Amino acid sequence: MTDDHTSGPLPDEITLGRIETEVALLMRFGEATRRATGTAEHRVLDRAAYVILRHLDTAGPQNVSALAATLNLDGSTVTRQVSAMQRDGLIARTPDPADGRGTVISPTAAGLQRMAAVQAARTRLYGEILAAWDEGDRDTLAELLRRLNEALNSRNRSRSTR
Repeated sequence: MTDDHTSGPLPDEITLGRIETEVALLMRFGEATRRATGTAEHRVLDRAAYVILRHLDTAGPQNVSALAATLNLDGSTVTRQVSAMQRDGLIARTPDPADGRGTVISPTAAGLQRMAAVQAARTRLYGEILAAWDEGDRDTLAELLRRLNEALNSRNRSRSTR
C-alpha cells in the first residue's frame, strides 16, 4: 500500500516484507538443516512427538483436548499422534482424576529420554551455527523468537475461538 505522497511502499511495509521473507527462509532452512544433520539423535523423534513431549514435560499431564488447544491442533490429529506415541512407549494414558471417563497423557521415562536427546542435539547444533554471534545477540534472538511465537500463538488462539 502506498499513500498519496510517496511513489513506493511505506517503510513499515518494507520491514514487514523483509520479516515475511526471513520467516519463510527460517522455516525452509530449519527443515533442510534438520534433514541434513547426520546424527541419529535428531531423528529419534518426529517433530510432532518432540513438541508434544516438550509441552508435557513443561506443563505436566493433560487430556487430549487440552493438549490440542495448547498446540493449536485438531483433537483428532492429536489423538492419532498420541496413539502412535503410546504404541512407541513414549507416553502413557492414565485415568483423568478430574473426570473418570477421560484419560490424561503423560510422558514415559523413555519418551523423556528421547526428547532430552533431541533437545541436547539441537542445542549443540545451534551452538555451532551461532558460535560467531556474541552472547548479547544470541540472547536478543532468543527473546525476539519467544515474542514472535507468543504473538503467533495468541493470534491462532483468538481465531480458533471465533
